[in-house]
Amino acid sequence: MKVLHISAECYPAAKAGGLGDVVGALPKYLQQAGVSAAVIIPKYRLKWLNGRQFKPVYRGAVRIHHGYVPFQIEQEVGNSLGFPLFVADIPGKFDRPGVYADPDGRGYGDDVERYLSFQQAVLQWIANSPGRPDVLHCHDHHTGLIPFMVKHCPEYRTLSRIPTVFTIHNGMYHGAFSWEKFFLLPLFDGDARGLLDWADTINPLAAAVKSAWRVTTVSQSYLEELRYQSNGMESLFWHEQHKSVGILNGIDAQVWNPANDPYIARQLRDDDIDAFKGENKDALRRHFNFDPQPPLVTFIGRLVMEKGADLIPDLIRKAMYSGMRANFLILGTGEARIERDFDHLRNEFRGRVDARLEYNEGVAHQMYAGSDFLLMPSRVEPCGLNQMYAMRYGTMPIVRKVGGLKDSVPDIGEPDGRGRGIQFTHFDVGDAYWALYRGLEFCFQRLDAFKKTRYNNMQIDFSWERAAKGYIEIYRELGG
Repeated sequence: MKVLHISAECYPAAKAGGLGDVVGALPKYLQQAGVSAAVIIPKYRLKWLNGRQFKPVYRGAVRIHHGYVPFQIEQEVGNSLGFPLFVADIPGKFDRPGVYADPDGRGYGDDVERYLSFQQAVLQWIANSPGRPDVLHCHDHHTGLIPFMVKHCPEYRTLSRIPTVFTIHNGMYHGAFSWEKFFLLPLFDGDARGLLDWADTINPLAAAVKSAWRVTTVSQSYLEELRYQSNGMESLFWHEQHKSVGILNGIDAQVWNPANDPYIARQLRDDDIDAFKGENKDALRRHFNFDPQPPLVTFIGRLVMEKGADLIPDLIRKAMYSGMRANFLILGTGEARIERDFDHLRNEFRGRVDARLEYNEGVAHQMYAGSDFLLMPSRVEPCGLNQMYAMRYGTMPIVRKVGGLKDSVPDIGEPDGRGRGIQFTHFDVGDAYWALYRGLEFCFQRLDAFKKTRYNNMQIDFSWERAAKGYIEIYRELGG
């Protein structure tokens, strides 16, 4: 069985969020399970891609309206990721120093043309190459028109018998554009127009949900939430529920392994968790400005409203002014207003609050290893990987009860004893403060139970082997 994953991101080649982590890990574990899996992404001008050698495997050109866009499909020499990585080199469209935006955060204004050229380049390559894949696995709206095109575009209809799986990593983004741009699309069957349409726009996410053979989301709870909150597509998710399934993401246990992580100051040895946490916390203290004695609460991620980052400054102020014994450390970039709030907090509460306003993979690993609690107050969290990384490194998550956070972090108050962290329900400072208070009380007043929970969390199997089995079952059901 051969599966081709088509995506805008793939770690470590190109990553802007969790999509990159998933597409960089799932194919590797599918390979280990005996499924031949490969990935194709656009060829951005990014550091990792610039430092690798690629060989051309196909050249062509796709039509965008009355012009043609030349492209070249290339394969990474050596398959260093554990699976074949292909890139679509499309000059003028993706040869830029960013996945979705330039280094200053300015988004590109030609995304419709960019992703149309990428999707068509992939399909043309497949249609004209031997050894076609048995399954096309598309990820998020950037590839959402592929399930439609293989069914309803004469140019690609030779691929119509290949099953398509479409995975939604974040259903808040639809990739929709005006019908005034429909001339950019390849020729398609006129009676299929309705499959493209949602709310009087061409909506790639909706087209994929309607056209794909199977739709998956990255957690079961998120699939249920999309039926109630998906930026106007709620009724469509109800209508297509018969072919939809939620599969909780995994984490790459080879990359996220406290026993041999090269990014952290002290690896885990002989199950000495106290020494592991203590020395890594001390390493954090040497790089950041905080008192090492109180518990350390961290936030790692994009500083955007979707992640609930705008709630955190008020939460920290409430904690500081109430005398709560805790320190706070922030890592991430995002909205300028939220970044300014954290800058002010850093100056207002020196020694108690610090922030590094950047993306830094190495510092993130060190923070997971040296923190006591990880805060995730997300408004929306389709799956979430940070809470899994945190538990793997002995850091207890404090999470809002949404999506994959709800599925992966049962509350310590659960009567069956399966608690892993602290949950709160309402997106407000009061509820988040109470969750933080419960976590600190658990640490101070029930230290033995806290350490037992921490130990149990580090033993949980969040690996991709479990999740990969769910996808393999889908591929086989579809006849891949």
